Amino acid sequence: QVQLVEYGGGSVQAGGSLRLSCAVRGIYGSYLMAWFRQAPGKEREGVAVMYTGGDTTYYSNSVKGRFTISRDNAKNTLSLQMNSLKPEDTALYYCAARGDGRNPPISLWLRASSFTEWGQGTQVTVSS
Repeated sequence: QVQLVEYGGGSVQAGGSLRLSCAVRGIYGSYLMAWFRQAPGKEREGVAVMYTGGDTTYYSNSVKGRFTISRDNAKNTLSLQMNSLKPEDTALYYCAARGDGRNPPISLWLRASSFTEWGQGTQVTVSS
């Protein structure tokens, strides 16, 4: 059974940093993993994606240069280091994985429909 559990969210002032982590259970080998976020009244937005087979990463323009996605193989966790946070980064952040071993083209990596497994989300609030 696949299980994704996020932790590390919280509240921070603009310009600050937070680190999110996602514990992954039940998926093995190389697969696509990502962080998405959803603000109230908005669609779910892909912000950072990693293919664990070669550590290829991909970022949305809104977070490029500020956020870094990484993984810890020993702990089977995915992380998102978020620096220079802005109020517009406020959202519920989700960890996602493609659990069937079939990876879409990179042009679709930031789409929610490219992922089959989801965590429950962790809240990030950035105040001005």
